[in-house]
Amino acid sequence: MSAARVSPRLLAAFLTIAASSWTAAIFFAPLAHAVMPIAPSAVDVAASAVCHQRDERSFHLKGERLAVCGRCTGLYVAGAIGALAAWFGVARAPAGTRRLVVFAALPTAITLAVEWSGAANPGNVLCAASALPLGAVAGWLFVRLLRAEEQPGTCAIIT
Repeated sequence: MSAARVSPRLLAAFLTIAASSWTAAIFFAPLAHAVMPIAPSAVDVAASAVCHQRDERSFHLKGERLAVCGRCTGLYVAGAIGALAAWFGVARAPAGTRRLVVFAALPTAITLAVEWSGAANPGNVLCAASALPLGAVAGWLFVRLLRAEEQPGTCAIIT
């Protein structure tokens, strides 16, 4: 018996919807706290698997901490935007993707290095802003590569 093959385009659509929904949940959970206290708790538990959730390194909305830190907030917001942007244009594998990812990761790597060295605390806004390029490129790249897999005669190899 052969395994059913899931369409790469369907996976790309799922990834885009999941990224957008997760980003929305991060921002709506604190607002829902008064109405549905279980919603923020569920988002918080899910986010705890990928983020340290330190209060002083997180943004707050209506007096409630977002489920992820500033850096993760930047990654998720930009990732969702990048995934949505990948649906525009030709469905082909982009050239020079390794270089693109490395350059997009540099601002995040620099703020991490500064933070971990103890030289300075970049703050939430700078951490979030430095994560925007990496999140956008990652979201865009994953969806674009999945879309390229659907095209006959293409191979979405990262070069």
